[in-house]
Amino acid sequence: MSQAQTDIEPAASPGARPGKRTETSLAERWYVAITMSVVYTLSICDRYSISTVLEPIRKELHLSDANVAFLTGVSLAIFYVIFGFPLSWLIDRKSRRRIISACLIAWSALTVATGLARNYWQLLCARIGVGVGEAGGTPGANSLLSDYFPAERRPMALQVFSLGAPVGAWLGSQIAGAIAYHYGWRTMFLALGIPGVAVGALVLLTIREPPRGGLDDGADHHAAPPFLETMRYMLRQPSAVHLIIGSSVVALWGWGLMWWTPAFLMRSYGLNVDQAGAMLGPVHLIGGSVAMIASTWLLSRPWLSSQRRILRLLGINIALATVVTAVIYSTHSLALTRALFWLFIPSIYVYIGPGFGILNNLARPGMRAVYCATVLFTANLGNLIIAPQMVGVLSDWFAPHHVADAESLRLAMLCLVPTGFWAAWHYFVSARHIDEDERRAAADSAAGA
Repeated sequence: MSQAQTDIEPAASPGARPGKRTETSLAERWYVAITMSVVYTLSICDRYSISTVLEPIRKELHLSDANVAFLTGVSLAIFYVIFGFPLSWLIDRKSRRRIISACLIAWSALTVATGLARNYWQLLCARIGVGVGEAGGTPGANSLLSDYFPAERRPMALQVFSLGAPVGAWLGSQIAGAIAYHYGWRTMFLALGIPGVAVGALVLLTIREPPRGGLDDGADHHAAPPFLETMRYMLRQPSAVHLIIGSSVVALWGWGLMWWTPAFLMRSYGLNVDQAGAMLGPVHLIGGSVAMIASTWLLSRPWLSSQRRILRLLGINIALATVVTAVIYSTHSLALTRALFWLFIPSIYVYIGPGFGILNNLARPGMRAVYCATVLFTANLGNLIIAPQMVGVLSDWFAPHHVADAESLRLAMLCLVPTGFWAAWHYFVSARHIDEDERRAAADSAAGA
């Protein structure tokens, strides 16, 4: 087959009937991947920016660690986890670009509302609303990209999509910290929320809706099965179950620690919000991006064409990084902490793209959004509800007279550190079953089962 032929894949125009094909160029496929990465960037930026200003919000509203964790983490997760599955059900049946666009505009508007909030209850309602919008963005983008890229290219394409995570974390730490320090945390939310409305319109007007399963073996159109059938199918795949649990525990461990890290730096080393953001931001942007680009390159190497090897590599990465976090949150040396962040923070980006790519290959085309929503549900349960609240409660409990301080927060975060080993174990177990489960999923897709 010629290069020109390999650069053309079937897709559909926004108004096309299911199964009707038009041609999509290589440039268009990568335009969609980059645009979806921007959507993901805005999602991560919004989420991470709230943790950057955790300490200023806590001080201004006179909250305990447990209360500020509920306000900033649990509030976002409440509607996120409630609306995640209903939105994924719609994504597997309706126009994904329209759902992504609507969700992006909604959460961006509510990010602006966060900046306009004047008291605890207004802020709480705005953060709950943000979760409604974010619940549809990532599942929709994953499903859309899986119909723009063939199975063997999905892990790499979704790794490129996942570059939105380090860029978003940089914006939500260094840029957000600088804005908050100079103009206040409310202005920060206004500055970060407004661009999302424009990107939402761009998604609606410039991206075409491809047919579901058009790049998979089998029929042109794969109807989405009932929700319970999808869940039963997933639970019969040990590799998928352990991959979902492993990815979720990584989120609990890594992103749970990062949620409290800006406050940890401010309390333990006397940094202000700008200084803490300036320390973490470059590590996210440079270290996280290099880690994801390097892992994307590795995924294209012949010796890593085996999904089993990829999963084992992910497990080794998390296990080693867990040892690093034990040092970071126990030492009292700012210089050592700063250096070790360059090992820890990049490690929590490596799993995102390969994890989503492998999971999409295990799902039949009409099931992908539900698979994605499942891992997002369990991951956000861990890194937005369990980890922030657990650390906040433990910090209050460890503190003298239950008034949290630097040492109480340090001890609480050290209690979270060992969960990284738990995540690594699930990746190794998933690797044992991946070959058999992937062959079965490919055969079921080809048969249109």
